[in-house]
Amino acid sequence: MNHSMTTTGFALDGYRITRNLGVVRGITVRSRSIFGTIGGALQTLAGGNISLFTELCEKTRAEAFDMMLAHAEQLGANAVIGIRYDATELMQGVTEMVCYGTAVVVQAA
Repeated sequence: MNHSMTTTGFALDGYRITRNLGVVRGITVRSRSIFGTIGGALQTLAGGNISLFTELCEKTRAEAFDMMLAHAEQLGANAVIGIRYDATELMQGVTEMVCYGTAVVVQAA
């Protein structure tokens, strides 16, 4: 699915929704390695962006997003609207990332 056919809104400009296929989601659970934790802790001493954690978060969000798109495609969707992210710490250093939205079929307006 083309990323331009996804939105956090509930409509896609230039398209009309012809079918609502329901909620789709992508879920991934990640933990930091001991090396990443130590490296991140060292970066906190200097302040500013903690690039090791930023990179981990970005990879995790991208993986959950891609899994959500795959779920939508399995249902026959060509777009996903109302996309949101949620994260839950399952235990110290272990986080669940969920990306969810509504799978729809759209046609050019």
